[in-house]
Amino acid sequence: MLAKELISEVFPSIKTSESAAKALKYMEVFRVTHLPIVNNTELLGLISDTDIYDMNLADEPIGAHNLSLIRPFVYLDAHFFEVLEIVNSLNLSLIPVLDYDDNYMGAITLQDLARRFAELVGSQHPGGIIELEMHMLDYSLSEIAQIVESNDAKILGLYVTEGADTSKIIVTIKLNRTDISAILQTFDRYQYTVRGSFADNEEVDNMNSDRFEQFMNYLNI
Repeated sequence: MLAKELISEVFPSIKTSESAAKALKYMEVFRVTHLPIVNNTELLGLISDTDIYDMNLADEPIGAHNLSLIRPFVYLDAHFFEVLEIVNSLNLSLIPVLDYDDNYMGAITLQDLARRFAELVGSQHPGGIIELEMHMLDYSLSEIAQIVESNDAKILGLYVTEGADTSKIIVTIKLNRTDISAILQTFDRYQYTVRGSFADNEEVDNMNSDRFEQFMNYLNI
């Protein structure tokens, strides 16, 4: 999944000739704390709500103020995880996207990232979820896939997170079926530690909500 596939179709930018008050209005409507300043196709940087609140005359053009703007961006072919890393490290509510001629192409918001994250882990498809806890050295994707597929199931999504004990990891697996009892028994035979499992729709919805909240916390929301 590349940056060009994540760009919001409706998210606006603002020009230096427009007012800071207008920028604040856009931020309120789109629920962000940053806005790209773009003149023609040139990205000048991001203005934050803090920058605007520091202005005494918000109705004046942005260009009339002396601003020290940050200028983070990604190129069109940046991968989802690269986009995520930059947004997280700089605590941004969006990231501008440029082509290789440095023309501004649009922006990716946290909402865009959250929605695509949900797609990556297969939350839009019905099916059970299994959480395994293990040491990193014991992690084998091929063996996990073999166990799942030997029970006539498929992995729709899988991701790895650090456990409370930092020497261990949590492997979360989204499956294409809700009857996961046989799969759980097989993991037990292979001496895997099953940290949790979720099979009915309500459990899965709660699981997805918890993971979405963790994801947003990861992004410092």
